[in-house]
Amino acid sequence: MKQLIGGTYTGERALFAASGLSITGGTFEDGESPLKHSRDIILEGSEFRWKYPLWYSNNIQVRDCTLTDTARAGIWYTNNVSVCNTVYDAPKGFRRCDVIELENVTFSNAAETLWQCRNVSLKNVKAKGDYLAMNCENVKVDNLKLDGNYSFDGGRNITVTNSRLLSKDAFWNCENIYVKNSCISGEYLGWNSKNLTFEDCTLESLQGLCFIEGLRLINCRLVNTTLSFEYSSFIDAEITGFVDSVKNPTSGVIRAGGIKELIMEPERVDVSKTEIIITGTEES
Repeated sequence: MKQLIGGTYTGERALFAASGLSITGGTFEDGESPLKHSRDIILEGSEFRWKYPLWYSNNIQVRDCTLTDTARAGIWYTNNVSVCNTVYDAPKGFRRCDVIELENVTFSNAAETLWQCRNVSLKNVKAKGDYLAMNCENVKVDNLKLDGNYSFDGGRNITVTNSRLLSKDAFWNCENIYVKNSCISGEYLGWNSKNLTFEDCTLESLQGLCFIEGLRLINCRLVNTTLSFEYSSFIDAEITGFVDSVKNPTSGVIRAGGIKELIMEPERVDVSKTEIIITGTEES
């Protein structure tokens, strides 16, 4: 593997179709697509300052690097890419990529990042921005700290553990989602999804957990959660403490320490298909 140490790269496609390079301490200045169509590239301690740095690439390792806010749409159509210990300040970071590993990465502007990607691993990631990970498949997340709405919209086969999401409309239009030991705060959680499981989680949501087919809650707390479960079916919910209000679930079992307001309208749902069990464990 050829080594390039230091150096400033300018102009469009500065290292177009490069192969078998180890680049340390490089600076990619103005000039689009510096590493377009590259493969087998290791980048360490380098900085990208312009658009489209890694498109249509394969086998890319990025370590201790910085992508500034002008490095927009940085990594698209790229397969087998790992990014660690990196500051990523640009929006629209990943699009239509396959096999992505992100560890110890900070996204200060994660708007429209990780769209339509597959086989994604996130570990110790901090992100701020709306529409993270839309239409992604086969995603494993551990210790994600997210401040951004509409996260994981349209996702499939996603596991999230030990995370904290401040996110309105999280997990809409999703299928096969498992979230454990996490906290999610935001309105309208989980609408129009199938097969959602939350275990040992704290959930806060106005009109959360509605319009879901196949919803399981295991030892979860619902705080400041109102008008929940509306038109959701096949529910198996074990809730610790109170729920502020439950409205018109269509089928299943809901166990809770207490429900402050239960709205069951027989003209809208068949109330016989939902069992409500009050356990008396009413700690809030």
